Amino acid sequence: MALKCGIVGLPNVGKSTLFNCISSGKAQSANFPFCTIEPNIGSTIVPDERLQVLEKLVKPNRVVPATVEIVDIAGLVKGASKGEGLGNQFLANIRETDAIIHVLRCFDDPNIVHVDGNINPVRDKEIIDTELQIKDLDTVENRIGKVQKQAQTGGDKSAKRMYDILVKFRDALMQGKSARTVVFDNAEDDKMAKELFLLTNKPVLYVCNVDEAAAKSGNSYVDMVKEAVKDEDAEMLIVAAKIESEIAELESFEEREMFLNELGLDSSGVSRLIRKAYALLNLETYFTAGVQEVRAWTFPKGAKAPQAAGIIHTDFEKGFIRAEVIKYDDYVRYGSENGCKEAGKMGIEGKEYIVQDGDIMHFRFNV
Repeated sequence: MALKCGIVGLPNVGKSTLFNCISSGKAQSANFPFCTIEPNIGSTIVPDERLQVLEKLVKPNRVVPATVEIVDIAGLVKGASKGEGLGNQFLANIRETDAIIHVLRCFDDPNIVHVDGNINPVRDKEIIDTELQIKDLDTVENRIGKVQKQAQTGGDKSAKRMYDILVKFRDALMQGKSARTVVFDNAEDDKMAKELFLLTNKPVLYVCNVDEAAAKSGNSYVDMVKEAVKDEDAEMLIVAAKIESEIAELESFEEREMFLNELGLDSSGVSRLIRKAYALLNLETYFTAGVQEVRAWTFPKGAKAPQAAGIIHTDFEKGFIRAEVIKYDDYVRYGSENGCKEAGKMGIEGKEYIVQDGDIMHFRFNV
């Protein structure tokens, strides 16, 4: 399944620098607003050490990791919800993404101008939040106008349900809260709410872009952000984009490891960011492993075996018979599929089996 994350933020906060680090695309990076005008699109792999282990055991012809599509979206200014700057284009590009990576400037540098003249990541966050909330409120009010009459006559239960959902969203947005702060009591309401595709209902990861000195433990700007987002259903991450760009240019794995060790970091900010984005959307990975190919497949947490099979091909789901499942730890312990079979560690699972992260699967189907 395709996963798309949009990188957003005010101009000159480090969006494009970060994009260049994590993507195969090459966004511009310059010291003036609107350097990024068209959304740059690239893709990057989801870091997963289990693939390397399986490659050594299976020795396949090729290895295919899971990927994330990253979209570097044009910088935003006040008034974007009313079309200021590149506002309408910016908002349309966000609507197409699954999750938002919101980059906040948490570093001082007199050589890089800030559109508002000084550094305040909480103010920057609130500017973008407000613009997205205004746009969502406009969407909600337009939709209320369409369903209100149907809901009030009482004949259309679905319309009444949607009307109640919209009113909850409107109340929250008018209080300056994002749509994601609204909690619904049942799965059906939650499903209908998501189908509105509100901008502020998307999962968000706040990335505090810091300088080298703050790469490990943050700084006072990061503390401001932590306090501001503590009550949100959101994730936060500290990344030094400038340093990450230097790490990305190093040729060997050993050089990159040495650089990270000098900074006191266990892994690169890019790897941590991709893993966070993956988890943000409740996504997990199962594997297929054979001589031709070892491959990682992305699936939504809680998916049953037929759904997971359908990610490979719709025929696998339509004609699903059973799934042969080996746990990753067992595969590593016994060294091969045959070794797991001989040890009685291959499970035969039916349509109700809930796929687990790290499962190594083979599907039987008939169409």
